[in-house]
Amino acid sequence: MGKKIKKEVEPPPKDVFDPLTIESKKAATVVLMLNSPEEDILAKACEAIYKFALKGEENKATLLELGAVEPLTKLLTHEDKIVRRNATMIFGILASNSDVKKLLRELDVMNAVIAQLAPEEEVVIHEFASLCLANMSIEYTGKAQIFENGGLEPLIRLLSSPDPDVKKNSIECIYNLVQDFQCRTLLQELNAIPPMIELLKSEYPIIQQLALKTFGVITNDKESRAMLRENQVLDHLLRILETKEWSDLHVEALAVIANCLEDLDTMLLMQQSGALRKLLSFAESSTVPDIQKNAAKAIAKAAYDPENRKLFHEQEVEKSLVTLLGSENDGTKIAASQAISAMSENSSSKDFFSTQGIPQLVQLLKSDNDEVREAAALALANLTTNHVANSKATAEAEAINPLINLLTSNREGAIANAATVLTNLAIQEPLRANIQGQAIMQAIVGPLQSTNTIVQSKAALMVAAITCDVEARMMLKNSGGLEPLVQLLYSKKDEVRKNASWAVMVCASDEPMSVELCKLGALDILEEINLSISRKNKFSEAAYNKLLNNNLSLKYSRTGYLSSSNIISDGFYDYGRSNPNTKLLPLKELCLQEPNDQRAVLLINSKSDVSPPPSMEDKSSDVGYGRSISSSSSLRRASKEKTSSRFSTGIGSPSEEKSEPASGRNTVVTKSGGKEKGARKGRGKKEEEKVKEEEDANAVPKLTGEGSPEKEWYPPHDPDFCVYVYEVTKSILPITSIKEQIEVLAKYVSDKMGGRIPRERLNDFSWELHISELKFQLKSNVLPIGYIKKGTFYHRALLFKALADKIGVGCSLVRGEYGRAWNEVKLVNESRKGVTGLLPYPDLYIVDLMFHPGGLMKQQSREADIYQFI
Repeated sequence: MGKKIKKEVEPPPKDVFDPLTIESKKAATVVLMLNSPEEDILAKACEAIYKFALKGEENKATLLELGAVEPLTKLLTHEDKIVRRNATMIFGILASNSDVKKLLRELDVMNAVIAQLAPEEEVVIHEFASLCLANMSIEYTGKAQIFENGGLEPLIRLLSSPDPDVKKNSIECIYNLVQDFQCRTLLQELNAIPPMIELLKSEYPIIQQLALKTFGVITNDKESRAMLRENQVLDHLLRILETKEWSDLHVEALAVIANCLEDLDTMLLMQQSGALRKLLSFAESSTVPDIQKNAAKAIAKAAYDPENRKLFHEQEVEKSLVTLLGSENDGTKIAASQAISAMSENSSSKDFFSTQGIPQLVQLLKSDNDEVREAAALALANLTTNHVANSKATAEAEAINPLINLLTSNREGAIANAATVLTNLAIQEPLRANIQGQAIMQAIVGPLQSTNTIVQSKAALMVAAITCDVEARMMLKNSGGLEPLVQLLYSKKDEVRKNASWAVMVCASDEPMSVELCKLGALDILEEINLSISRKNKFSEAAYNKLLNNNLSLKYSRTGYLSSSNIISDGFYDYGRSNPNTKLLPLKELCLQEPNDQRAVLLINSKSDVSPPPSMEDKSSDVGYGRSISSSSSLRRASKEKTSSRFSTGIGSPSEEKSEPASGRNTVVTKSGGKEKGARKGRGKKEEEKVKEEEDANAVPKLTGEGSPEKEWYPPHDPDFCVYVYEVTKSILPITSIKEQIEVLAKYVSDKMGGRIPRERLNDFSWELHISELKFQLKSNVLPIGYIKKGTFYHRALLFKALADKIGVGCSLVRGEYGRAWNEVKLVNESRKGVTGLLPYPDLYIVDLMFHPGGLMKQQSREADIYQFI
């Protein structure tokens, strides 16, 4: 037997590296291993990094700093399944870090991650790939990349995965994606509703909750609501509400139902099935505030549809809402108030709340929570709109004071709502008086100064409703409310400008307030607004006209026209034509000016600054508008004292001492010295000295109040004009024919102003000298109309208009060019009177006061044109 020979082991090839087992304790070393070409090393390195990343956020940041993300992204597409799986798991964990997400978006790895959702991949890969996408979808850019790379379809497919983690991650990602409208539309095309409905049956509450949240988003679209109805999702939702064990899902389920109720077909379906009644009962009986709140929100959202309101009313939803108002939770109170606000659009519901609900809402106005007060005020605003009973019920519940207090709230919505309620209440006069008595005007100023246009609009409307009487307007003025109101006319918002114009129109209902508004620039602003086609409105035009009609002096100065409805009263003055940018000075300032070479200001005034002596008898009735006329005997005596009393700026009634008739001269000379001589006979020395002192005091005529600031100022008295009024009232007013009244009055005016002037001698009529003498002797540019004894066209036209207004003869006053002015009257053609079936239309005539006093010239006739124009 031969010797056994030992077989020699062949040495390994020289180019093969001997296996090496390395134990690394540094993350940096493992990160370097990610670039290895060996699959086993890559798999083990990924596994180690995964475990390291799981330990906390700091480790994720460390891996980012070590540059692990870029080599890991390449491993997502590695040929080896284990390497690919481990890399996917790492990204599922790392993607929760915001810096990692930012880098992943820049590296554009979304397509590689979505590829891991392929059906042939392992469930573990599906889990971590969907987790990565769920983390990435939180931010908008991530959503966009997932959508652009077609990530929605595989995510919907994974909703049917047997693994609950995959389902959870997929529905979470879908929930984030459907926040965008484009994703919601694609969701409908991909038929995602059925697998999402199946998630509602899951044994895992987190999956059910995410599914409900997703339904809550997609049901904002009408098409999605229809799909849910077709797939009978409401049955599942009601089943959730009926299951006490799922109470943590009730809030989300109610949110979905709230959206579905906006769909009329869904409402009808719920009503027919009894589900709507169940829902209302559930809301009332629940003790969970969030459930009650969401139920009320559901009703509020659905109640914006008129058909839904009818269905709710049939189910007596109002009772449920009143019950919810009594909740201790502020959120529920707010939601219930909003629901009542929506339901109040239904007239039957509004009637119901007049007996129930309003007292509870008024109590909420006193809440410490501003949002509760705002919501309660909103409900009351809608309930009181065009509803007298609700307005009365609100006032009876003592709502006015808390509403006024709400005008000073920090919430602009609360202020606007409170202003609306007060406006609705103020429409009724008894309630308006109640509001005015509770310091409303001081509270209005703040909202008028607000920068919020809704608050401005509501505040201006409130002013228009409340300032319907003189006292209220004066209170507004004293509170400083006029200036911010006028400023609102500058608003660029049409609604603010319209309501501000409305308020100005109401405030301009009396002359003192009109004057005040004009001082603040309201007239100029309105004039500018009305020149703009886009900015003007009916109220701005009405306010402009109202300001002028209650400030006739300004109107005539600006427009050169007073209609027959513009009744001249005491204190009217004709300043002449003023430029648009020139402010008309008040009468007092004009009276206190020194005489100058400007056109004389003509004054109409029959008032006296003192009352007549109480011993005077035979007092005539007040035939003017606010003037004080003494007895008829004193008026007659005044006519005999033209010269002596003319320059006494007229305090009291004309002198009772008889004097000689004044001469017929046109120029004015004083004869007081001569008249008084006879009267002084038989008087004592002291009495004569007293009379002398009085004469010295009146030697230089002064306007009333000048030099005595403590005394109230009165415009100069005009005793001659008082006589004119008395005479025309006595002699012309009884005439039954209007035409004859006009003719007689025209002759009367002409006689008082220098008589008939032939047309060819018009230039010789020296009225200017007479006016200059009066200005010099009165030491003023303001001339009472009765002082003028030689007047031209515009003097006579003004006197005719003033006297015609006193006796009720309708006529207008028109200013022409070059000192011309005329009166227009309307008379019915006598030949057309009495024609059966025909309403005679009046013709317009010009009254001749100069050439042929009493003559009536048809407008646009040759003789009328000669009279009107040079």
